[in-house]
Amino acid sequence: MTVPSHFEGRILRVNADNPEAAAVLKALASEPRQRILKLLRDRVCNVSEIAEALGLPLSTATLHINSLEEAGLLNTELQPAVRGLQKICARAYDVVVIELPRGEVPEQQLVEISMPVGAYVDCQVTPTCGLASETGIIGLFDDPASFYEPDRVQAQLLWFHYGYVEYRFPNRLPPGVTLESLHFALEICSEAPLHHADWPSDITLWINGIEIGTWTSPADFGGQHGVLTPAWWEDWNSQYGLLKVWQVNGGGSMIDGVRISDVRLEDLHIVGNPFISVRIGVKPEAQHVGGINIFGRRFGNYPQDLVLRLRYH
Repeated sequence: MTVPSHFEGRILRVNADNPEAAAVLKALASEPRQRILKLLRDRVCNVSEIAEALGLPLSTATLHINSLEEAGLLNTELQPAVRGLQKICARAYDVVVIELPRGEVPEQQLVEISMPVGAYVDCQVTPTCGLASETGIIGLFDDPASFYEPDRVQAQLLWFHYGYVEYRFPNRLPPGVTLESLHFALEICSEAPLHHADWPSDITLWINGIEIGTWTSPADFGGQHGVLTPAWWEDWNSQYGLLKVWQVNGGGSMIDGVRISDVRLEDLHIVGNPFISVRIGVKPEAQHVGGINIFGRRFGNYPQDLVLRLRYH
């Protein structure tokens, strides 16, 4: 997992297998220490100022500050004061990412392809609809013709009421192998006017023209800025989605590990084709026609584009 260089926050990324992770988690597991980090989000303070602001005894504040400093979550500096020296404290990071342990997959047994959100080859969309890059709107709001703008390849967010976008991933399976499973992951949510906490939408995935299954998104998430969402994008708009993973193997199809259909790998006719077609959308006749937002690596909460994984032996 990586965080794009454009993200302005200070980010600490720690692997859970690293002893450093235990110190970070222990430091964050304290409510007073969390309050100290919150206090220092936009300022620097000395130890006395922190103790006074949080109503803590000076000795207690000092212990918590030492724990945060030892975990690398605070930067401190001794500066001259009226009497001796004072310790000035500043928050070292704005985001902490803990990577959980995971088994190693031999490189020769996995093909992974990342596709930008704007790199679709076909679409049919109905307003409300639009596209946004990292720096601004592409084309016009609620204008399906904007989905054919050359700049669409720069899109980091796209949305529409119903319809679909279709992508073609190059089929990089080595010759002579046996495909075990296909995984498709992306960050998505419903599309409401502005945003809405209760706005279900039935979002469907097709692979090589075969319907894999439908997931009902519960909401269009907004009101709180996404971790990666650019500052110019207003809070009342859609801000982030949920990371969903469709999987197809020899036994059927699943979403996030929950079985959704009997479609199997052999039904998709992947081996021997030069590309794999992936279509994502909302049917006009769905029970919940609540639209869709699709987030790229520079919008939302997850620093990834659309990711297709093929596991084989």
